[in-house]
Amino acid sequence: MQSTPSMAPATDSPKNDCVPLSVRWSGRLSLTPRILAVNVFALALLAGGFFYLDSYRTRIVDDRLEQSARELKLLAIGLENAPADRHNALIAAYSRQTGDRVRRYAPGGGLIADSFTMDAPRYRLRSPSEEEWQRHVARFLDKAVDKIVSADRPPDFEEPTVDRADAWPELLLARKSGRPQALNRYAPDRTFMISAAAPVRDGSSLLATENARDITRIVRAERLRLGMVLAVAVLASVLLSLFLARTIVRPLQGLARAAVRVRLGRAREVTVPRLPERRDEIGMLARALSDMSLALRQRIDATDAFAADVSHELKNPIASLRSALDALDRVDRPDQREQLMAIAQDDVRRLDRLVTDIAEASRVDAELSRTRFEPIDLGLLIEKMVIAREARGVPRSVRLAFARPRKDVAVVLGEEGRLIRVLDNLIDNAISFSPEGGLVRIIATVADDQVLVSVEDEGPGVPPSEREHIFRRFHSVRPEGETFGKHSGLGLAIARSIVEGHQGKIAIGDREDAQNGARFVVRLPMAVARDPGIVSE
Repeated sequence: MQSTPSMAPATDSPKNDCVPLSVRWSGRLSLTPRILAVNVFALALLAGGFFYLDSYRTRIVDDRLEQSARELKLLAIGLENAPADRHNALIAAYSRQTGDRVRRYAPGGGLIADSFTMDAPRYRLRSPSEEEWQRHVARFLDKAVDKIVSADRPPDFEEPTVDRADAWPELLLARKSGRPQALNRYAPDRTFMISAAAPVRDGSSLLATENARDITRIVRAERLRLGMVLAVAVLASVLLSLFLARTIVRPLQGLARAAVRVRLGRAREVTVPRLPERRDEIGMLARALSDMSLALRQRIDATDAFAADVSHELKNPIASLRSALDALDRVDRPDQREQLMAIAQDDVRRLDRLVTDIAEASRVDAELSRTRFEPIDLGLLIEKMVIAREARGVPRSVRLAFARPRKDVAVVLGEEGRLIRVLDNLIDNAISFSPEGGLVRIIATVADDQVLVSVEDEGPGVPPSEREHIFRRFHSVRPEGETFGKHSGLGLAIARSIVEGHQGKIAIGDREDAQNGARFVVRLPMAVARDPGIVSE
């Protein structure tokens, strides 16, 4: 019975499993800076809250300007309807209530009343040189944020050398328009100075100035909160990015180093980490690379063993051929020369058979990896093979019996020529080991989404200890009386390679009816209606 050891299982590598994403410039960066860049970009959007603070501050200032103008207009109306001796009292009361400095100018522009001379001042302009260092830091941050957001800088507030109405732009605008006007300026310490001017019916005018330090405090408090949130977010993002990079980049670096060692030809020495504790894509990649490395190692071992077996098997017929040819020069008798020529011709035929089968065994995996699999009805295929075999004649009157399943039931995806090679080999083995007039039974059935093809003979069977060995290369057990060297011992090895290339399995066992004989069983995945076919490129 022809037999060979199984070759290492093929590793499918479709080249179009996925379409790589275009990375262009980002492909030049390692994963760690790319992860950091993505997260920092997200934080940059959060930092955009400083633009919101600028608009928030602008709304507060605008509301305060409008409020100051409205309140000063109410004071002007009150003065218009109050006796003249009550005017200063109203101005002082207004100043105490609002905290503003209120000044009244005569129609000619001279100062006629000032709330700061009537009562205690409600604010004091501070010189930056008198403040603590924290204030300098705060102003520096104010300037930096204003620079970043390109905020409009209001003019500086300065008390005029000669306090007259024409020294105040808002007073000039109010007198010209006849309506209250308000302006915003910066005090020396960069706090807001809100000023409002309103005309009075008697020709005089009012000016109210306020050092709105509360606006600066509110904005700085909001900026501090936002800055703290941003700082915490940046720290957390950097730490998480580094953690993410560590959990992704380090395993990938280890896998890359192992792959490089495999590429450099040290596959036997390399252990690719499988990362069993990881259940993510990195773990899947590690296990896939480890399996690929093991498969590659098995391929290398199988190739080495195959080369050694080929060398050993070729030496015998070559040595016999050489002996026969060397002896021809020393033999003169015609019958002996004829006998030596017969031996030489037999050795040549044996070498030709070996070379043919070796070539077939070596290219099975490669050809199957490039073959397009098509749906094949094994029932119909076996029926045609049995009819053709009976038409050619079966040795020793051996009978063939095939129980054909229903049409389109035992359908698999495969390459027809290779499957015919497997079935031919099994049927040939069964016929060669069958006795005179024996029966070879071929059965095709379906079970558990698999197509099972069994070939049974009535020969001596195969002992359990030999059932795995018969699939080894060049391991040949033949029936009694068969000429030595008639078979290469590669038939079953080729059959197993073909079956495994179809994602199936082949095994040998006893007959189910407990009678003498061997029973080969081939299991192949059953094709389903949704399968379009398998393409391996």
